[in-house]
Amino acid sequence: MTKTSILLVEPKDELAHTIIKVLEQSGYKITHVRTGRSALLETSTPITLVSSDLPDMCVREFVHCHNKKAETGVVIAIVEQNQGVLAAETMKAGATDYLLRPFESRQLVSLLRRVEVVGKPIANLVATSWRSKQVLQLAHRAACTKASVLITGESGTGKEVLARYVHQHSPRVSGPFIAVNCAAIPESMLEAVLFGHVKGAFTGATHSQSGKFEEADQGTIFLDEIGEMSPSVQAKLLRVLQEREVERVGSHKAVQLDIRVIAATNKDLRKEVKNGHFREDLYYRLDVLPLHWPPLRERSDDILPISQFFISKYQDGSQCHLSHDATVALSQYHWPGNIRELENVIQRALVMRHGDYITALDLMLPVELLNSDYDAVPSKSMGHVEIKKQAEYQYILEKLRHYGGNRTKTANALGVTTRALRYKLAAMREQGIDLQSALGSAA
Repeated sequence: MTKTSILLVEPKDELAHTIIKVLEQSGYKITHVRTGRSALLETSTPITLVSSDLPDMCVREFVHCHNKKAETGVVIAIVEQNQGVLAAETMKAGATDYLLRPFESRQLVSLLRRVEVVGKPIANLVATSWRSKQVLQLAHRAACTKASVLITGESGTGKEVLARYVHQHSPRVSGPFIAVNCAAIPESMLEAVLFGHVKGAFTGATHSQSGKFEEADQGTIFLDEIGEMSPSVQAKLLRVLQEREVERVGSHKAVQLDIRVIAATNKDLRKEVKNGHFREDLYYRLDVLPLHWPPLRERSDDILPISQFFISKYQDGSQCHLSHDATVALSQYHWPGNIRELENVIQRALVMRHGDYITALDLMLPVELLNSDYDAVPSKSMGHVEIKKQAEYQYILEKLRHYGGNRTKTANALGVTTRALRYKLAAMREQGIDLQSALGSAA
């Protein structure tokens, strides 16, 4: 078995020798340097342990320089017990995790084992940026507990994928993972779907039916879009979380449960509580271990790896690659629809391409929604941009016709927000495109 290489950056030889002894006994291969600048000259190492007592630079500066230099690898900062603020600032600078000194040998080894697990390839989850790796570190810690988890983040960031990651790394991995989109189920039906019902409980209840909570027994239930849940269902959910038992609709018999609850929302639940739209007691029951999945624009190092993942997923067996101008365009676009939008764009580009390469033209990204420095994308001439605009406009018209002029469905198909689509239609009108004639009364 290949030993994992660790770069130890520790100026004090006595402390370094202690750490080296522990790690070598645990099967790691260690390289020791005494300064931050010496460490930055080393070739890429999967894991870097860096002391906060560097003689030549601040540990925050080291983390920043390391992440700028290295495309892969993680940094774990070792800080003194009274340096909590520095630890937090180091994490903001890009450290994957930190360890407070003094620490026990098992704590160090346990942290390294966790980092190694996070660093391994994960099905349907791409995490290259340091921000993503930080979230996975927290998710892995959460997975080892029984506590409820609340995942927050914009629509399309992959909250269900993160929830599955927590389940797959928990002791409940052999149990079921039941996902429920609370926003997709009518309010009148949500209670019965979640908690089940008995025969005759309501019109149409011709037989008894277990709910999603019972189906998730011994496993995990994922409640997506929890912020859309009505007050009455919130109250019943609170009781389930408190008592760990559920009563089917129309029954007074309690069914005991052994479940892990993971909830997700794209709303600010604190504001929802303040505005009286969400129960405060339920919020605190759910928000035991909070995880925030950053939007794609804040973890730009993930964009190209995720693009490659979708190319591999959807290509028809032939080899396909991203051209240079496509990689620049993908990196500079601000992705209001996050990963869901990126997936749609790659699927579309695979259809539109005319060879083994996806070009910026094939991506058909909305010009008005690109960052201000989109002009930096290489192009043959301004005519190239005009052709791209016309192709994009034609694609939008085709989607509008397909969905009978329905703006919401069209925006979802394009992977953008309805607001962005309105801006696009306004721009098309300004270019002299008669939407009424193109689409008829649907426009």
